[in-house]
Parts: sequence; structure tokens; C-alpha cells
Amino acid sequence: MSKIAKLITGPMNESDAPIPIERDGAQSIDRAMNVLMLVSAHSRVGMPLREIVTQSGLKQPTVHRLLGALVRAGMVEQDPDSKRYHLGCESYVLGTLAAERFGIHSVAVGSVVRLANASEDTAFLTVRRGDYGVCVHREEGTYPVRAQVLSVGDRHPLGVGAGAIAILSALEDAEVEQVLAACEPSYREHYPAISSEKLRELVKETRERGYATHRGLVHPGSWGLGIVIRNEVGEPCAALSIGAIENRLGEDRQGKLVRLLQNEARAVEARLRQRIDERRTEAASGLSSTGRRSG
Repeated sequence: MSKIAKLITGPMNESDAPIPIERDGAQSIDRAMNVLMLVSAHSRVGMPLREIVTQSGLKQPTVHRLLGALVRAGMVEQDPDSKRYHLGCESYVLGTLAAERFGIHSVAVGSVVRLANASEDTAFLTVRRGDYGVCVHREEGTYPVRAQVLSVGDRHPLGVGAGAIAILSALEDAEVEQVLAACEPSYREHYPAISSEKLRELVKETRERGYATHRGLVHPGSWGLGIVIRNEVGEPCAALSIGAIENRLGEDRQGKLVRLLQNEARAVEARLRQRIDERRTEAASGLSSTGRRSG
């Protein structure tokens, strides 16, 4: 068993229901990862214990035990003054290591910056993680009035936000329905203006237009435009989007912004393909060198 698994599973509290050892270990790790995801979504401002308890649905002693294990593993840290929890240094290390494989951020960050500069509004990079979209980069433009929009680390079901609508619309019909079924409880509880029926309409509209439009469904007056990014095998993996107040995204301006988004999305896709080609070339070169040495 790994160090972090031992820290998380630990001895059971007397109040915990008796569970067979393997199941208890897996359940504890699932719970710890859920807590870690909650902290990551609020890492910039930190998350108090009571809020983690509320959002996780776990009892306070359980959450406190899991946080203690995550702190000891370096995945989470607690601010000594505010007592809020933030991501720890080990989370940064793991993220850095994972970026080599899932590093669309390094490929796309330049595009996000250019979108913010050209539009003067806020630009975002959202990546797909299962049924959710996660904001991994936000770049603010120079326009002084900003919409209530995504922050880095925010994690919402697909269909919530322009980028997430763009990703959802690029999926096959059967997968769209799977996502809607899985996320319906979350839509009902947290996003009262969003429903499966509404998202089916938005998926149809996005496919017809070629880009996603988010019209104040989460925060009234906060609009967005989004374009999907496909990976080297054509799968929707991320999206670029621009968020602004409603009067800056009228039909007359949308055309210009959509062209900016489309150009940058295609540029990111080209860089992803180029990176794969470079890796294949390096791999082939390595095999060739190995063959010459063994010969």
C-alpha cells in the first residue's frame, strides 16, 4: 500500500460503520480525492473546513481526518492565519509531472493570451475531465468591466459555460446523452437555469453555428463564446472561450470574436499534432540508435 493510501485509510473511527478492509481503503481514497478536488476548485481563496464538510456531504470528523492525511502527504496545506485549505506543494509537483503527458496548457496558453489582448475581454482555456470541464487558464483583457466568469480551478459539468457547451456539442449523440444523464442532478441542484432539455437545444444550435454561445445561464448578464479543441486523434479535449458582459457580445461583435477563437483553436490543434509528430520522430530515432548499437 502506498504512503498516501496508508495515511488516508488509517485506523477507523469508532463511529464509522464496519466495512471490509479492501472496500474501506478504496472508499477512503475515493473520499480523499473528492475532498482534494473540492480544495483544488477553491485553492486561490482557500476553503474553510465547514464548507468542505457541506459540499462533500461527509461528517466533519471524517473530513478532518482526510484533510490531515492530505496535509501530511503535502497535497493540501492549511493557512495558519485564515485556517483555510489550499493545494499543497506536492499537488504542484504532480501537476508539473502530469503536464508532460496532458500538457495542452503549455501548447494553448499563448492563444489564450492573444485572445484576451485582441478582444480586450477575458479569455479561458477549459479542458475536459470526464463529464466535467475544468478551467486551467484565465487571461484578463483591458476592458474595465468584467463579467462574473470562471476562475482557474473551477470545475463544472459539461454544458455549464461557453467552453463546456462547445465540448459537449462536439461529442457523439450517445455520449451527449450519457453526460446529460450523469449530470442532471447537478444541473438541478446548482444551475437552475440549465436542464438537459435546454442543453439539447444548445448542442443543436452550437453544431449549426459552429460555435457555442452562453447567454447568462449561470450569472445574468455574463455571456460567453466558445470553440472546441480536438486532440491529435480528433477527440474533443478542450475549448477556448471569451467571456464578457452582455452588451459586449451582441451579434455585430460576435462574428469578429468567433473568427479569433476559430483561428486560435486551429492553431492549438496544429501544435498538438506537431508535438505528436516530434515525439514519434524522437521515438523512431531512439529505436534506430538502439538497433545500430545492438548490431
